[in-house]
Amino acid sequence: MSGSALLPERFAALEPFVDRWALDTTAERAGRRTASTPEERETFFAAASPLFDAALDHLDTIPLDAFTPADQRLMNLMLALAHAALAVEIQGPDEVKSAPWRDRMRIHRSSADKGPCACSN
Repeated sequence: MSGSALLPERFAALEPFVDRWALDTTAERAGRRTASTPEERETFFAAASPLFDAALDHLDTIPLDAFTPADQRLMNLMLALAHAALAVEIQGPDEVKSAPWRDRMRIHRSSADKGPCACSN
């Protein structure tokens, strides 16, 4: 992987989505889902979902506190994929109807927004 790569080399095909979808917080990802057009969500979903298992396999080999910036961007993309998948696979054409309700239930923090923590097991 070169020093300028946005994602680990195996996931370079997802680099066009980094600016819009590799967001740091749950609230930002939910906001992107709401603000995106159906076409944007479907395009991202179509590109990212076939790489989901490989991305998780890759990320599972690295301790959270050892993620490189490229690994963190990949993680953020996969978390955004979960939002897009709800819109594409579950809501479909009803996504527009549910968006106003999401705006009323604001996400201020999420466990996904926290950094790595020590396991208590």
